[in-house]
Amino acid sequence: MKLRNLFILFFALLFSNLITAQYGNGYGNGYGNNGYGNNGYGRNRQMGGMSDMGQQQQSKPKEIPVDVTAGEIMERMTPVLTLDALQEVAIKNVLIESLNLQGILIKNESLSQEAKMDEFKSLSENTNKQINNYLNPDQQEKYKIYLEDNAKPRKSKKKKKKE
Repeated sequence: MKLRNLFILFFALLFSNLITAQYGNGYGNGYGNNGYGNNGYGRNRQMGGMSDMGQQQQSKPKEIPVDVTAGEIMERMTPVLTLDALQEVAIKNVLIESLNLQGILIKNESLSQEAKMDEFKSLSENTNKQINNYLNPDQQEKYKIYLEDNAKPRKSKKKKKKE
């Protein structure tokens, strides 16, 4: 009987050491204390880390400056429309003004979604009229096609790779 009790005690001590080592043993590592760094493998990351994720998602993403966005649009538009330097500057200024107004509309919480959509439509029409004023008739046709192409939904990268 003593040998059996000694044998059980030996295995209990042996396995309790393994169990405490797995859960950190008070040293700040292992599953229970996120011992694999802050990469999300620990139990605390799964339970308490959820609040961290919520805080990260609630923080606003960095806003891209309007002139950068307008520059990217111009990089795509200039070769298609064969714009000269004066047209590029004038149209970029129109785009910057339009993007600034869009930002103001987005941040305006007093308007309903429908009112915002109506404002966006009128702003888009006004911007297109201003841009057309700087284009010659040939470029206006190209601009119309350019707008139609941009209105079409684009295929995702995954679909492009499959084809």
